[in-house]
Amino acid sequence: MLEGLSDMARHQQGPQAETEPAPAHKGQRWWRVMCLTGVDYFSTLGYQPGIAALAAGLLSPVATIVLVIVTLAGALPVYRRVAEESPHGEGSIAMLERLLSFWKGKLFVLTLLGFAATDFLITITLSAADASTHLVENPHVPSVLQGQQLVVTLVLVALLGAVFLKGFLEAIGVAVVLVGLYLALNAVVVVVGLWHVATAAHVVTDWSSALTAEHGNVVAMVGVALLVFPKLALGLSGFETGVAVMPHVEGDAGDTEEKPAGRIRGTKTLLTTAALIMSVFLIATSFITTLLIPEKEFEPGGEANGRALAYLAHEYLGGGFGTVYDVATIAILWFAGASAMAGLLNLMPRYLPRYGMAPHWARAVRPMVIVFILVAFLVTWIFDADVDAQGGAYATGVLVLICSAAIAVTIAARRAGQRNWTIGFAVISAVFLYTTVVNVIERPDGVKIGACFIAGIILVSLLSRLARAFELRVTSVTLDDMAERFVRDIASRRIRFIANEPDNRDITEYREKIEQIRADNDVPAQDDFVFVEVTVLDPSEFEAGLNVRGEVLHGRYRVLTLESSSIPNALAALLLHVRNTTGQRPHIYFEWTEGNPFTNFLRFFLFGQGEVAPVTREVLREAEPIRSKRPRVHVG
Repeated sequence: MLEGLSDMARHQQGPQAETEPAPAHKGQRWWRVMCLTGVDYFSTLGYQPGIAALAAGLLSPVATIVLVIVTLAGALPVYRRVAEESPHGEGSIAMLERLLSFWKGKLFVLTLLGFAATDFLITITLSAADASTHLVENPHVPSVLQGQQLVVTLVLVALLGAVFLKGFLEAIGVAVVLVGLYLALNAVVVVVGLWHVATAAHVVTDWSSALTAEHGNVVAMVGVALLVFPKLALGLSGFETGVAVMPHVEGDAGDTEEKPAGRIRGTKTLLTTAALIMSVFLIATSFITTLLIPEKEFEPGGEANGRALAYLAHEYLGGGFGTVYDVATIAILWFAGASAMAGLLNLMPRYLPRYGMAPHWARAVRPMVIVFILVAFLVTWIFDADVDAQGGAYATGVLVLICSAAIAVTIAARRAGQRNWTIGFAVISAVFLYTTVVNVIERPDGVKIGACFIAGIILVSLLSRLARAFELRVTSVTLDDMAERFVRDIASRRIRFIANEPDNRDITEYREKIEQIRADNDVPAQDDFVFVEVTVLDPSEFEAGLNVRGEVLHGRYRVLTLESSSIPNALAALLLHVRNTTGQRPHIYFEWTEGNPFTNFLRFFLFGQGEVAPVTREVLREAEPIRSKRPRVHVG
């Protein structure tokens, strides 16, 4: 169950541990990687036309054109810029993380992770629900499965979990075959549908007449289309995945990690091509489904509900072709769930362990798979495997991530002094913010589920960090030449450090500190000391390397200065490093902290300082269980 735990965690066994560099990744051609993100993006054709018809009715083609305009003029430029700013697959969340620091940045990222979890998990449940719809509605399927969509969906989700428990690799080759087959079958359905529309001229006339009678004029139609556009936001899914798969894109020979120009160019081509292909299919499929399928068939219980294109495939191309289309749709929808699961398993370990906000077992794949599958079971049961009911939650997750990307690139353009791009991205951000707000107001299920994920992630994260508060969180210790000299010199006698909170750093401060330590601890006058001073930088960071600098102040006092997110952890790491390099047990001297112990512990937990002496001792106790080898802590 916990196989691969140490590999995924890259866990350092003490301050001197080193991480082996990851092997170089050659990458794949951009069009092959496009198919990997395409299993998520293109698979929405399985349910998007039906959802659009339910949301916009006769206006579905017009509303879809609005969606395509927003896609090409809004989402595409935003994510092309994200590819430039975040070329290693971190996406917009990492961009915003760099703009915010301390706890507000961490909490903001945790909030976005909640919506990302909503996006990916609803992708799993929605895709499985639509796959089960295609399965149970197929006329060749045994009647015993009729009306058992919930059970079939749960089986598909469980099958997905079983595959990941066995071991799943993102096989780009499988994605290429699935996407190629699925798009080819959809192209056949579209061509046949357009031919039937062209040969039955009254269909277009009837549609245009009904449209005019219902909405009056073109201006009213466009206005209503703009109003219903937020309900069609599912058609924007896939862009975040497109950026997440960037590391798989083959770069140029001269690419570096700092400037992967070839990878960025390939990803931009990937995003543009996928958006253009999807735009053509969205417009064409919404047109033929609206004109050729009776409106009542889109309603819950209708034969086209959640499977509009499959309905046309069976209706106009026969049961054989329709069954092939159903199988291809089920396969790509299931693979879309697999892609979403892989996204979850890549996204959560990227942030939560680094924040110290995940239990140790969360670094292994299989326990996380079980957690996600159980949550997917719960979501499927709550929504009764209904594709339409889950559309709002899915759209909310997609729109929040796109909003975050739009805002991130707006800030990036402003900082780069690009006035025109700043204005353009600000307008795009406003459009997506409006779309998100409207979607949340009309379909609050998405934000409710997102809020549940956010609350769960934050609660578990804070409890995990609390449980791991006394871990040794320093990944490495590096001493400069002066600091090394101090340690070598004092190692010839008894190693004694004084933990000092720097104030004025004048000669009086250090003289009085030594006198106090000698009096409190009855240390002989002939013994000398080295001061250790820690400056807290970002207390919300969980682990990092420790750089130690040595300096002589006022011509006589030796001082080691450190910068860390936590004073106790920094001191414990230094003591263990000195013990390991000199072979002697160092002593460190503190004075008791004034104030309420619980309040001081909260100060330590949130701000890295507070009950320094007892916490340093506790960190040492957990890091070195053998008491006789543990550095000595004195408090007076």
